[in-house]
Amino acid sequence: MRFRKQAISMRTAGLGAGCPVLFLAMTAGPVGGKPFDAVAEAQTPKAAASNRPESQKSAHDRSEAFRATSAQPSSDAFGSQPDQGKVLGFDFYRDPLNAKKPMRTFEEIMKEDKAAKPKIMEDQRKLLESRYDLTPRFHPEAKMSRGKPVPVGPTARLRDGVTWESLAAMTPEEMRKKGVFPYPALPHPKQATGGQVFPKMQIEMFPRLERFDVEFDLPDAFLPEFPPAMFLQNRPELGDVSRGEVVSINNYYALFKDLLTPVQLDGLRLLLTPFPQEEFNPTDDRKSEQPSLGVTCLDCHINGHTTGQFHLNPDNRPQERRLRLDTVSLRGMYNQQLHGSKRSLRSVEDFTEFEFRTAYFNGDPIHAMKKGFTQFDRVQVSHMAQMQNMFDFPPAPKLDVAGGRLDPAKATDAERRGEQVFFGKGKCAECHMPPAYLDDRMHDLRLERFVNEAPTGPIKTFTLRGIKDSPPYMHDGRCLTLEDTVEFFNLVLELKLNAQEKADLAAFMRAL
Repeated sequence: MRFRKQAISMRTAGLGAGCPVLFLAMTAGPVGGKPFDAVAEAQTPKAAASNRPESQKSAHDRSEAFRATSAQPSSDAFGSQPDQGKVLGFDFYRDPLNAKKPMRTFEEIMKEDKAAKPKIMEDQRKLLESRYDLTPRFHPEAKMSRGKPVPVGPTARLRDGVTWESLAAMTPEEMRKKGVFPYPALPHPKQATGGQVFPKMQIEMFPRLERFDVEFDLPDAFLPEFPPAMFLQNRPELGDVSRGEVVSINNYYALFKDLLTPVQLDGLRLLLTPFPQEEFNPTDDRKSEQPSLGVTCLDCHINGHTTGQFHLNPDNRPQERRLRLDTVSLRGMYNQQLHGSKRSLRSVEDFTEFEFRTAYFNGDPIHAMKKGFTQFDRVQVSHMAQMQNMFDFPPAPKLDVAGGRLDPAKATDAERRGEQVFFGKGKCAECHMPPAYLDDRMHDLRLERFVNEAPTGPIKTFTLRGIKDSPPYMHDGRCLTLEDTVEFFNLVLELKLNAQEKADLAAFMRAL
């Protein structure tokens, strides 16, 4: 780790005005440009030129003698035994799990995956372009917490001759029969493999998160900020405490040693420590080109929020029944009593423990035993939970203090009208109740009424506080903007909202 000296004013440091202060700050990166990644640094061997004879590779070093197929049998009697004494099928520890052919090398699998990747992503691009207008349009005034423009829609493409008004006049059965429902399930680009996929902007900073078999599919314009803002409910007067940085094992101590208690700080350390995960680990069935220590909780819930990373939910089988699942924000965790999209976990501690023991491995603890089983002491789990409970919603200056409703004196006409729709004709408040705008329950929208897809079953209500910071929307990101979400519910709940009511409802949600 390198450090640099930097002079700042006491005002900049939050200490007062005028007097310069000298402090040590971690550099953004080593000489050469890329941001420093202590995790990658710890596991990346350095090339060291040497003329020492013992460091030179010999023909024996490069030979095939070390492969299992080159091993000589311990007895010539095996020739008459079944399979000549060899394990010809699946070897749990050595082989990639669920491989089509057992006893394949990592290099063979990676070569095949790399060759298939361009077509996989081209097919996904064509699918997305057939469903959405991916040309970004932005709200003229609304911004996310750190200034990124908020995308507006709707972006869904409608069939020729179909309008939003004619759609709303159809019954669910008519939409399903004609195949015109504009928001079918959004699939993972590589369903058979699944796994966590990180957006390009994050991989550029942390290359260890790149996969060789698949890549992120949605444009950056429809994703949250990077880095996202970070708010602490124990220090609300500070506002965004990220200071424009991605919180990582490189900088967490310098950023938070004066803001968090020792217990919370230890919890943050654990949330920033990598542990093996299904696609990111040292085994031959990983999807990172180099062996990896794994991922951290806050690689996905970055700065306690999200950048729209997705994977498959761990709760369904067989594989084709699993759902694409976006990473959700941890903001306001202290106010939530239900965790996990379908698992209905009742405490932050249970959620934290479950993620490591099974969700990191697609709900399969057998995989975890192979790739790096992690079992935390309950004290460590409580530290991690305490830190997660520090993450707060972004400020909402137009909401009143008592009940989380709009302050009429601060709201626009559109926002006030939208609030009336939200609590009235729109039926939104039946599931999204203030002040946190959720109900800690699970609901089944029965989308199979509208599309020829398998039922998804009940999924938990997600909070709407700070919702403008969290595109795309729904559990799988199928609604790229708030306007798309309004259109979705207008159809699914058969609300019959007019154009003005829909625009006002989106305006109100941006104020949350």
